[in-house]
Amino acid sequence: MHLKSIAISLGLIFLAACNDDTAQQKEFIDQVQASATPKVEPIPNMREFEYFPYSAGSLRSPFDAPEPEVIESRLVQVKNCLQPEQNRDRDPLEKYPIDNLVMKGTIALSGVTWALIRAADQGLFRVKQGEYMGLYHGEVVGIYDDHVELLELIPDGTGCWKERLTKVEIIESTQLSVSE
Repeated sequence: MHLKSIAISLGLIFLAACNDDTAQQKEFIDQVQASATPKVEPIPNMREFEYFPYSAGSLRSPFDAPEPEVIESRLVQVKNCLQPEQNRDRDPLEKYPIDNLVMKGTIALSGVTWALIRAADQGLFRVKQGEYMGLYHGEVVGIYDDHVELLELIPDGTGCWKERLTKVEIIESTQLSVSE
């Protein structure tokens, strides 16, 4: 009990020591607030908004990739440099990028070797040497058991074209030999 009375008396002494004399602190705060002048810059004058009608709604979106044929037709044709043959009929596999084409096997029929090519969204196609595939005028120049070689024409940006040798390699080997 004696301990309890000591604790209560110490608590009262601490409470008595804390008085409400905060006049000095209030005076200092008032001085700082009176001497501080806020520096706010005036709002700049805004120019009048000029409205203009959007007239490119019927054109191709700049966020869509252009079609390869559109790119080719807009390039400046330079004479005396390599150019693809524009007037030939397109083969069915020319609408697919090379990375969407997979060689599935070969067929030899009447002395002609055909490569079996699967497109990403279509069925199985067969191509022989001299036919075309891929977006960049890829002419089939060789058919082998494990790959097809293409000679592509890549635009160089100046209106001319450069040749590039590309391979479409086989996946899941299948070889058939049919004779007539």
